[in-house]
Formats: sequence, structure tokens, C-alpha cells
Amino acid sequence: MPGLFGVITRRKPDEVRAEIGLMLSCVKHEPFYETGSYSVESQGLYLGWTVLEGSFSDCMPIVDSAHNRTLFFSGQNFPDGNATSSLRSQGSGANPKDASRLLDAYELDKQSFFSSLNGWFCGVLADTDKGEIHLFNDRFGIGRLYIYEAPDGFYFASEAKALLKVRKELRQIDPQGLGEFFACGCALENRTLFRNMSLLPGGSKWTFQAGALVRKAVYFSPAEWEDQAPLAPDAFHEELDSTFSRILPRYANFSKPTAISLTGGLDTRMIFAYLDAGPGDFPCYTFSGKGRDTFDLKIARSVAKACGQPHSTIRLDPKFFANFPHYAERTVYISDGCHDICGAHDLYFNASARDIAPARLTGKFGSEVLRGVRMLKAQPPALDLFDPAFRPYVDRAGATVASMEGEDKISFTAFADIPWYEYGRLAIEQSQLTFVTPFTDNELVRLAYRGRNAIRRQDDIPLYSILKHRPDLLDIMTDRGRQGGGLLSWMSRQFYGTFLFKGDWFFHNMPQRYAEIGAFLERLNVGSLFHGRHFMLDYRSWFQHELKDYVRDMLLNPNAAIRHFVNGEVLDKMVRCHLNGERSYLDEINKALTAELIHRQLTERY
Repeated sequence: MPGLFGVITRRKPDEVRAEIGLMLSCVKHEPFYETGSYSVESQGLYLGWTVLEGSFSDCMPIVDSAHNRTLFFSGQNFPDGNATSSLRSQGSGANPKDASRLLDAYELDKQSFFSSLNGWFCGVLADTDKGEIHLFNDRFGIGRLYIYEAPDGFYFASEAKALLKVRKELRQIDPQGLGEFFACGCALENRTLFRNMSLLPGGSKWTFQAGALVRKAVYFSPAEWEDQAPLAPDAFHEELDSTFSRILPRYANFSKPTAISLTGGLDTRMIFAYLDAGPGDFPCYTFSGKGRDTFDLKIARSVAKACGQPHSTIRLDPKFFANFPHYAERTVYISDGCHDICGAHDLYFNASARDIAPARLTGKFGSEVLRGVRMLKAQPPALDLFDPAFRPYVDRAGATVASMEGEDKISFTAFADIPWYEYGRLAIEQSQLTFVTPFTDNELVRLAYRGRNAIRRQDDIPLYSILKHRPDLLDIMTDRGRQGGGLLSWMSRQFYGTFLFKGDWFFHNMPQRYAEIGAFLERLNVGSLFHGRHFMLDYRSWFQHELKDYVRDMLLNPNAAIRHFVNGEVLDKMVRCHLNGERSYLDEINKALTAELIHRQLTERY
């Protein structure tokens, strides 16, 4: 995905520039990426970058007129109206549509510059006047930077593979990070999957002088938002209405042309309720599996039609299955092992979506920020899968998550769930197009802390907002059966949101305790009544049928690297039982395949 890659050191310039070239050689994932490199030798800074062509960051390096300061910025910034007006009043001639204006903002107010940034980003600011280099990222840590404090320099990169390419001592799996991946789907507490490599904490501003790290500071702490006074429900809803109306244009107008990835739920419907859109301004699309149209797809079409926007369906076709090893390998490679094999479709979908528009506006994280949905949990596979020497690392992950339970729920979502668990999918999405959502805007997340007392039911916030601005959109059923109120709403929820949803979930996952019943019902073809009504993906079945040869070749190989961490006999039994339809080991196979590719694509590749 687009990002920054660099070294701060006092080593010989030619030697370090060669390393930057090697870093760049392994991170240009698509032909539409632009790349570049730059050095400030007097400060020991050597840096390279990749950007999506025509994106906000496609203007580096950003140098002031006196050549005293140089800024490198990867990501997005959504300034409020006051900041934009201040720059105009100061006569800034920089392009407001790209990052070149940020250096003017720094000159205008150095003290609050970093805290004023709003978006997902990482950056480097070299100030030759002061002899300082500042390494920084967004307050959530979504603009990820992998870091390595080597004896001969400080390394940083938006992608771990860039560091693995040039530092062979990093090409070892960290057992604690891998144990957390098996238990939670991600490494925790700013760890990574690789030894001696960590993540720059969110909201960081680390300072270097004379090629050495001299200060690890933060410009933001979650406590600033946690300590706010709560609002009464009515006051909160009024403030939310005002805030969302004000911030949405920042995202809808961020990049053109922009399409909306539309679902049958409430978060994208809330965007349309506030969106000032003429007919055809925002083409919509919905992702779909290879079978029947899901309720999500059918409802999304209705929402797009009601809003006067064209709608397209992006489907998985036979090409995806025929080339699954390619998509699986690239998914693990591009995401540095942060997105699993059962996310390979995300690469396929987002590459196809780029053909519709290079920018994607989405309701992502609306459920997490405004509705309390939590994704990061400790749910390890069957523990007998693991080698006795490795199992304690998996167990420890559960204890780590349990120790975080006492944290503020919104802080857990914003500063752990999203930047750690959700990052892998974001990495894939952002590798293909410009990805924006209003639901992690600084103003909106800050306000969410004050709304704890306003949420009586999970959907209160989006329902209130939609009802106020586009009540007609509530006449369209949601993907979980919600529509209006009264008896009709109750009956639809029972049928769509309970009976059909849970039936599809059952045949999609086939829980172990019901394996024999499930296998019997599948032989009677009962599953066909439910399959694909809610879930467009069916990796359980795909691993058993379309992808069985791939699974067999990867995991029944006695030389597979994953066998250093698992009990080989147990893994073999699980794979054979799954392929034969006797049991479902979807999670175990998914994690094992992903871990195997982490070794092949990352630690063993160079």
C-alpha cells in the first residue's frame, strides 16, 4: 500500500541510498503507483515513498521556499473550515487538494500543527533550522509505521516487508505476535509478527537530532477525549446532527471521481441522508459472492435508486477461484500478514472497484464508533492444534485482551480494535484505491465519547439521523430486517434477522457441536435454502470443494513451515476431516494457511 520508507543514520550516503532502492523495489504493488526518493544528508535522513497516482500525497517532497524545511506526508488530511480559511488569509498559494499546503499550516502554527491534522497518515518533517527531524502519525495509529531501532540507524516503513528486505535479522517470526494472531486475528500492543520490529504508537511525534533519536513524545492522548463531560441524549443528538452535517463534505469532496460502496445496513444510508448529491454524482456498487443475490445487495440497489444514483454489482467470478493462490499470496504479502487467507476476496473486489472510481467513500467503522460494535476478541482455534512449546503464546493473548477489558469502550475501539484488528483489510483496500470514511473523523470520535448516555439501543444514532434528514430511506428494509416500527418491523426482524440470518450463519460456519447434524442436513440439501441469503462468502465450502487442492498442497505438506508451531498429526486430521465434510475447521485452516504464507512470502522470501 502507499507509504513512506526510510532510515535515519550517520552511515555512508551511498550505502543507505542503496537500501532505500531495495525497499522501494518490494513495495510498488501496482503499475499506477508513483514512487520517489529523497535525502537530507546534513541530518542523516534517507527516504522513499509510494503513492497512488493523483492522490493527496502525490506531491512529495514538499519543500518551503527557503529550503529550510522538508515535509513527507503519506495519507489523508481533512481540515476544518477554520484551518482552511486561516491559510487563505495568510496568502498560501499551495494546492488545497494535495498535501503541499500542510507545510504552510506548520509555518502558521508550529505548536498545534500535529494535533490539528485529521485523517489517517504518517509523515516526516525535516527542519534544518533547528537540526531536527520529526517522525509522526495519526492519533489512532491507522497510518501505520513499522520501526526498528538498529545499532547503526533508525528504520521506519509503512510496510514491514521493506524492513525485512534490508535487515535480515528481522526475518524471524515473533512467537508472541504469532500467538496473538492465532487467538485474536492480529498482534496486540503495537507488537508485530516479526522479532525486534514494533509499531510506532498512535499520536506519536518522535524527534531526532544528528541522526539519533532524542525524544519519544506524543501530541495526543486518549485521556483528552475520555475526560469530557457527557451530554444528555437530546443535546447529544443535536450536536451529532450538526457535526455530521459539517464534516461529511470533507470526505464526499475529498477526491473526484468518488463512488460509494453501498450496503443494506444503516451506516451508508446515514451518509446518503446527509449527502448533497445530484442524480448520478456518486455511482454506487455492492460486492457480491458467486451465488444468489444477498439481501444486502438487493437492499443496496433500492437505496441507490431512491437516492438517484446508478448501482453496479461486483461479483466473484470463476477467475477468482482459478487464480486463488495468486490472490491469497498477494493478500498476505501486501498486508504484511495482517489480513488472512479468507480475506483474499478483498483484493479482488477493490481492484475491480477501482475501474468504477479511484476513490471509495464508505460507511466503514460507523458501527464501531457510533453503535458499540466490537471486532477484537480472543477466540483461539482448537488448542490441541498447537505444539506444546507454542501454546503458551496463544494462551497469553487471551490474558492480554482480558487485561484491556477495563478500558474505555470507545478508546478500545478507536485505539486498539481499528488500528490493530481492522488494519489488514484496510491495507488491502488502500493498496488499490483512495479509501475514505467520515466515521473516524476527529470531531466525530471526540463527540462519541460524550454520547455514552444517548445510546439506549444499538441503532439509535443512525436511526435518529436518517429519520431527521431522509425518513423515506427508513421505508427500505435493512439487511437484518429492520423497517419502520410496529408489528411489521417485529415480524421482518424475526424472519430476516433471526431465521434466515442464523440459518445462513449456521451453514456458513458449521459449529463443531452441531457438526453431525449439519452434515446430515447438507446431505438433504437443506443448506441451499439458506446459503447466500446474508453471507456472500462461503470459505468453509470453498475449502472443501473449489479450493481443496490448494488446501491439501499447502497444509498436508510435511515440510510446511507452519509445522514448527502446530501438532502435525492434529493438523492433518483437521484438514482431512474438513475436506471430507465430516467436521468444519474453517478457522484453523484459515489461520494455518495464512501463517504458512507469512513464512513463504515474508520471512523466507528474501
